[in-house]
Formats: sequence, structure tokens, C-alpha cells
Amino acid sequence: MAMPPKYLLRVYIATDVAVKLTLNERPTSVDELIGILKDKAKPRLDFEFTLQYEDPDFGGKLCCLVDVEDLPEKGTLRVVRSESDLSSCGSSNTDILPHVPVSQRQKTWPDVFPVPTFSYEVEHVLQEGNSVFESSGKTLKLSRAQKHNIIENMASLMYSFKPYPSDRDVGMAADALINAHPCLKELGSASGWYGWKISLKFKMGNYRTRLARAGCKEVSVNTGKRSRNNPEKAHPHSNIKKARRAEVNFLPNFPRGQNEDSLEEMRIEMKAEVDRADRNLQSIEKLMQTTFALRRQEIVQRDPLVKDFLERWPALQVQSQVCAEFHRITNVNLRNQFYCELDRHIPQLIELYRQKAARTGRVAGALRDILQYYETEDVQDINMKRTVALRALSVYLREEDTQFFKTWNESEEPDTPIGIVTMIRERSASPVHFSPVSTAIVVEDEFIMRDIATFADAYVLLFGLVLGVLVRSWDQQVVRRQTPPLRSDGLAVGMDTSPSPGQWRARWPVWPHV
Repeated sequence: MAMPPKYLLRVYIATDVAVKLTLNERPTSVDELIGILKDKAKPRLDFEFTLQYEDPDFGGKLCCLVDVEDLPEKGTLRVVRSESDLSSCGSSNTDILPHVPVSQRQKTWPDVFPVPTFSYEVEHVLQEGNSVFESSGKTLKLSRAQKHNIIENMASLMYSFKPYPSDRDVGMAADALINAHPCLKELGSASGWYGWKISLKFKMGNYRTRLARAGCKEVSVNTGKRSRNNPEKAHPHSNIKKARRAEVNFLPNFPRGQNEDSLEEMRIEMKAEVDRADRNLQSIEKLMQTTFALRRQEIVQRDPLVKDFLERWPALQVQSQVCAEFHRITNVNLRNQFYCELDRHIPQLIELYRQKAARTGRVAGALRDILQYYETEDVQDINMKRTVALRALSVYLREEDTQFFKTWNESEEPDTPIGIVTMIRERSASPVHFSPVSTAIVVEDEFIMRDIATFADAYVLLFGLVLGVLVRSWDQQVVRRQTPPLRSDGLAVGMDTSPSPGQWRARWPVWPHV
């Protein structure tokens, strides 16, 4: 009996990053193949994309993979990012706005650092040196100019991923350099690349200095501190403003041809558009995309209060713009990534809740109440599963906060610094509501988003708003108000009890990559 064909594919998930994919059988559809790739290359393929393959009928030219029957048994595929509805808004004849990419830096720090191509001379010398090293074990001695070319190209590539790489990141880059070119190994060090790591660190500092002098915002923001001529200013190493974890676009420069005044005019136009009864979401998206650099400058350099910032940028109270802004900052699809991780953990979470509910105690009783309502509903509904998993998690972790998860009717006023409010018609003793009138988000005693479809949607929107868009504003607000230590519930962010962003991250689950 003939064995079924085995599919061996080389998939380029980025320009210079390929993964090997082996399949025992052909997928039933292109969508199934895309799902397999997302699982294999998680979290790098956290966006919508299509696939192209090298068609032998056209001399290996790339063609879009529409029918899974066209999938070759052995071949090369390429991932092509799909533009979302928000980022591909077509321009009209009346809208003349500069084209601004969703983000200036599209890549995060890679799992495997790609060594760049050096000058022709250096590449030739390295090729010869690697051959000698393989045969005799003799390392290569570089000239000063050759080493400068290697360090310069490495620093440039490192900066394209992260302006302020950590010690571990620099070590990863140095290790990748030695693995790619063994003739550069240092015989005197245990790792073989420690000296290259030190050289890369110094070169990164020099590279940032040159970029700061050239006017690059994300590094020039940390210049102009204490010096011989300005001894009264802050210490050079104090209050360094740099990207937090997962922030890809920290402080981009203004778009070409734009300045603060022109972007301020666009902000006013955006605010007027949001205030209209019939909003043009495409126009709002274009204006928000163009003014992204202005918002980041306000947050990073001016440290505004959260309430003042939301008043200046009311589009951040629109659901689609919260996800779009999160993507601009992190280059991560908020909903897809959050729900992907949440849905993966739901079976284990529900099982943990049931085990805890079988015991005695206050927490076990609260979990039994939640699971009792859950068992009476349609268990196959994914929205109900997400609601239970998220709502019961704070109870399971003993961080239940009555001010964060609240029920509300029109006769009451919201009185919580921050929270998710479930709107109901009648008073109910149920700890969780699977069919509420609607769900809303409250920030500093004011509704900022209403009519959210599900509890899980409200949760993910608040997550993106707090940890992605406004985390720096809240951080500075905490410092200015000199708030007391974090309460035991750990979820109150407001005038008096505001946890730091680090404490917030520790209390928001199912987000291992942020």
C-alpha cells in the first residue's frame, strides 16, 4: 500500500526568517494551514495574513495560495500580511492626508537574532576565515576597519529592533555573530563572544548619541541633562525614557512634512469628527494614525493626567481605536492575541475553579456560585466560557474587588475609579451575568465606553487601554499624587489607590508576551 505523501515546506514568516514545517497529510483548507502556521510560529504570526507559493508552472514565481490542492509536497511559502479594515481605509477625493504606516518599527526583538550582511570585503574575509577555522581551528584577526564595519552593521540592526537592548539582548546578538562566523570566536573567554558583547554595548551607546544629534526623538528625549556646563540639571542616568516591554513604537518622529502645529490642527479636526452624531470612522482612523507621534510625545514628555488626555483625544474612547492604538504601539493584534491565549487556557482554568469549588471556605463558595450559573447555561457558547474564566479568576486568586466588577442600572451613578460595569434592568444576586443589557467601562467615575457587546470584550478593551495606551499617564499620575501602597485587592486605580503599571501587569492574566 502506497504511503501518503509527506509535505515538507519552508515558510518565510519574515523577510529574513524562515521556519521548517512538516505535515503528514495535506490540510483540508488554506485556513487550516494558516492555523497550523499560527500555532507553530506563535506569537510572531499574531496578525491576519495570506500565503504565497512558488508556482513551478511560472518558473517559480510567487502566486497566492487560494486552493489547498495547489500546495506543493516540497516547496517554499511566504507569509503576506493582510491589511486590516482599519489600516486599509481608502482615501476619498476630499481627504488629502499624508500616508503614514501603522508603525515605524514593524519588528520586535527576534527569537533568533539574524546576522546582517557586511561589506563585500568583510564578507570575503569572513568566508575565508571560516574555511581556515574549520580545517585548523585558527581564528581570524581583523583589521580595525573590518571590525568597525561588523560592529556598525550589528548596531544598526539591533537598533531597528530596540533602541535600548538589554544585557541579554546584546549577548544574544554577539552569540549569533559567533555562530554565523566561528572564525570570530575569542579563545580567551568562556563563551567565546564576551568581548564582542562589550564592543556592541559601547557601539550602541555611540550609535544612539549620533541619532540623538540627528534629531531622532526616541533617543534625543534623554539628552540635555547634567553636564559640565549645566551642573544643576538632572543626572544623566535618572528618569531614562525608553520603551517598556512589548512597546515597539515608543516615541516616533513626526511624519514627513508635518510639525506640531499641523498635527494639532488634525487633532482638533479629529475631535470634531468624534463629536458628530454620524461619525466617519475611516476619517477618524486616518487622523489618529497621522497624529500618533503627537500623542506619544504628549504621554512620554508631558506626563498628562489620564482624564485630561482622554478629553484631548476622545477617539481613544472608541472601541476600534483602542485596538488600533494598541497595535500602533506594540505591533500586536490586541483581540486576536488576547483571545488566542485566553481560549487556550480556558479548559485548565475551568478545571481549577471546579477543584477549588469542591472544597470549603469563602473562596470555594464564591466559585460555586459562579459555576452554578455557568452550568445552567449553554456551555458551548465561547463568550460564556470567556466570561466565567475572566470573572472567576480574581476570585480564585483572592483578589476580588467589588469596585472593579460592578452592576449598574440607570438610577445610579458610577462611583468607581476604574472598572467594568455590567448594566442590568433589575437587581440580581447573581455574581455573573451572561445576558446583560450591555457592558461599559468606567474610568475616574465616568463612562468612557458604553454598549460593549460582551464582558470579555470589555475586559480586553480595558486591558488594552490601561496597559497599552495609558500606562505611562497612570504611572506618572501615581507618582504625582504620592499614593499609598497597593491595596490588598490590587485592582483600584484612581485618585487615592493607584497600583503601578508593574503591579497591574502582575494582575492581568493570559498575556505572556506583554
